[in-house]
Amino acid sequence: MSIIKKADVLLPNVSDLTKWSVVACDQYTSQADYWERVIEFVGEHPSTLNLVYPEAFLSQGDKKIQEINAAMQDYLDKNIFALHKDCFIYVERTLSRDRVRKGVVAAVDLEAYDFKKGSKSAIRATEGTVLERIPPRVKIREKAPLELPHVMLLVDDKECALIENVKKGEKVYDFELMENGGHLAGWLIDGQNADDFICAVDAFAAGANDGLVFAVGDGNHSLATAKTCWENLKPSLSETEKETHPARFCLVEIENIHDDVLEFEPIHRIVFGVDDNDFIDTFKSDLNCTEAADGGQHVVIVNNGEKTDLYIGSATSPLEVGTVQNYLDSKGCEVDYIHGEDVVAELSCQKGAVGILLPVPEKSGLFTTVIADGALPRKTFSMGEANEKRFYMEAKRI
Repeated sequence: MSIIKKADVLLPNVSDLTKWSVVACDQYTSQADYWERVIEFVGEHPSTLNLVYPEAFLSQGDKKIQEINAAMQDYLDKNIFALHKDCFIYVERTLSRDRVRKGVVAAVDLEAYDFKKGSKSAIRATEGTVLERIPPRVKIREKAPLELPHVMLLVDDKECALIENVKKGEKVYDFELMENGGHLAGWLIDGQNADDFICAVDAFAAGANDGLVFAVGDGNHSLATAKTCWENLKPSLSETEKETHPARFCLVEIENIHDDVLEFEPIHRIVFGVDDNDFIDTFKSDLNCTEAADGGQHVVIVNNGEKTDLYIGSATSPLEVGTVQNYLDSKGCEVDYIHGEDVVAELSCQKGAVGILLPVPEKSGLFTTVIADGALPRKTFSMGEANEKRFYMEAKRI
């Protein structure tokens, strides 16, 4: 059985797609003002804003989950969606500087995915999964009638034979995204074109190094949540139902890691609720840091908007992000994960906040590292800046 499957894709039949499509819910987690602008912009218009749970507002609890599930059912009842059966969607996302990132939205078989470190499954996590983050996300998904994907899977296709050679059909959307998100366009891949794409993926999978076909580029915890929900559901199903149940298949976007437009960005750290000077002094002392470029791991401390280069003499991981994360975990710090140096600088001006800037990760070694080491430290990299992340567009019944 192929690890990908044609999906019954639901696309919005609404007058304003710009208001429909919002950025992934795990972005701008410390910037509630971003989401407040989105709320004001969307107003009463049908929008994925009503179908997802922005992590900036997680304190709203179970009441918000009930509202999301009710909104999903309401949109289904009101025929907000147009159904496109047995298809994939070819996607072009135009970013700043006229860069066009290409992908294919497809359903992947969760039986081919395992997020445990050291897994030899065809679909693997790229970072350590924080198990405590799964149950709250399961609460959001387990009774939801729909899923909307922000998961992006990467394929190590040096020959550019999959995404770049796909045959596309009818254009089904073409519009500007909100909040400087760029432009999004999508085309159906159906009929023989869809069958050809499955055959191409199957042929590629047969020769994949160590059996690794797809590595999770974005949405590690969202895919892990889908897997957990599927495993929880399986015992209640017959053997026949297990083969075709929609919860077994999760909608994702597949992208080629060799796409020149696909850029890896570091995910920085901001620590809250500390005595600024005491935290910085202890960090320097515990990790044997100097301000001289002596070959140690390089990070940048940001406090009150001012940056200080530090070189770590006592690394605890091969990567700077691992050393820093190990340290913050050992201290039990309140940490948020931030895209963009300017945002870190702004947040570091808050009382009791210290930022840590991390270097740009190398995307070329991702698959080799996952095969050799199992997974990277959590929140090691991001595929682009926050406004370049996947915006919600398509949906699928689960």
